[in-house]
Amino acid sequence: MLFALIGLTSVDLSAQEANAQNRIIKVDYNKSAGKLNTMFKECIGAGRANEGLRADWQQQLAMVKKECDFKYIRFHGLFTDDMAIYREDEKGNPEYNYQYVDVLFDYIVSLKMKPFVELGFMPNALASGKETIFWWRGNVTPPKDYKKWEDLIRNLTAHFKERYGDEEVKTWYFEVWNEPNLSPGFWSSTQEEYYKLYDYAVRGVKAVNPAYKVGGPATAGAAWVPETIAFCEKNNVPIDFISTHAYGVNHGYLDEFGTSGTILSKDEFSVSGEVMNSRKQISESTKPNLELHYTEWSSSYTPADPIHDSYHSAAYILQKLKQVGNAANSMSYWVFTDIFEEAGPRYTPFHGGFGLLNTQGIKKPAYFSYFLMNKLGETELQNSDKASWTSKNAKGDVQVLLWDFTNTHPGNKELNQTYYIKDLPSKEKGKVKIEVDGMQKGKYVLEIYKVGYKVNDVYADYLSMNKPNQLTREQVNTLKEKNTGAPISTEKITIDGKGTFSREFKINENDVVMLNLIKQ
Repeated sequence: MLFALIGLTSVDLSAQEANAQNRIIKVDYNKSAGKLNTMFKECIGAGRANEGLRADWQQQLAMVKKECDFKYIRFHGLFTDDMAIYREDEKGNPEYNYQYVDVLFDYIVSLKMKPFVELGFMPNALASGKETIFWWRGNVTPPKDYKKWEDLIRNLTAHFKERYGDEEVKTWYFEVWNEPNLSPGFWSSTQEEYYKLYDYAVRGVKAVNPAYKVGGPATAGAAWVPETIAFCEKNNVPIDFISTHAYGVNHGYLDEFGTSGTILSKDEFSVSGEVMNSRKQISESTKPNLELHYTEWSSSYTPADPIHDSYHSAAYILQKLKQVGNAANSMSYWVFTDIFEEAGPRYTPFHGGFGLLNTQGIKKPAYFSYFLMNKLGETELQNSDKASWTSKNAKGDVQVLLWDFTNTHPGNKELNQTYYIKDLPSKEKGKVKIEVDGMQKGKYVLEIYKVGYKVNDVYADYLSMNKPNQLTREQVNTLKEKNTGAPISTEKITIDGKGTFSREFKINENDVVMLNLIKQ
């Protein structure tokens, strides 16, 4: 029964329910807010380039592209030695090799995706030192020879132009390095040395075609934005976009091996406030029209944070993206899969990994945020509710995607790592009434989707299995079958002469609900 499935009710409210928070989402089919802003699916993150040579990684990316429709993908480690791009002969002459790169980039392009090319880290043969980061040892030192660094960038860019065509590569983005403000960590030197690295990298790209887009500084914590623009202005160095990162926990920016504790920020505008501030910094600069790309963002920066696996993440993602609005050109969630080895291969199937999918390709609640956003129509409807999107498409279908985000974390007295591994039942948050006026008359199929506590909530299903350290084939299949994101109900309805659709239902903390009205 539909009513039983999502808590729809036609009975009188109890006194307790009457005092609960009630919401009304009222929109008019004929009142458009313009084209839907799809910055949420412009880009998605992945761990490192070499992982993209794996069959399971590629299979998962194909599914993510089909169901969520991300346009670009960004990853670390393009120049790390496991991609075999660069070495030198006995006389110190560079030797370039793009066989592994071609396998990866050909596959990305075959999916009708585009690379957001992160230029890093340093090939060991070109590096000035031995400092590395992560299990896979990305070298984080400056080049020993900046001319050779520029030549590498130019040679690679020319290879891309020859292989994929000038018009295609014009649509790509080239981002110089990753989080150079985390030193030691991702960069062994200074801010000034990073700008030198950036300058030479820009020369290499622009030598192939001045129209190719280059930017940075790809910083953690929204840092260096005014300084980077000022450097480029003062030194006449091209910059086509600003990139930076934000995470929603209170302290720190780097947890290389996933061993530090984190606490979800209680700030209502964590992440989104940083994005809006970055946009303000750009608008007040000498280059006010620069694109802004948040090339990493998530609730937490550590690859061992159980909030990533929790049903709370689905509503969190939607809340932050809604708050960002038009402030960013893209918000690249970090990352699409737990096939991710910064801290080394993981030993359990649900370990708080960054991914929308776990290693076996099982969909986490976070996955469904993007899955459902991708179902929104191309035209947004005017809507004053701050936790929903309403839209329509050319066929006359109407979509209402709504959520409740409630930060239930107890604050500084407990870490994410102990809180989000618990069974966390959701409390009632009152009722939501949805009303859509001005609809086309006729028959519709109403699909209702839901994500919440024990609904498309794979971690709860994993808990019910007693958290096995390894999953059998049967357990994997069971978890996939219970977490497909399929509609929880489907019914046929008729919109009569008044052209009004109305529905009321209960909602709990951190529920995500989508109503999809499909015109027949």
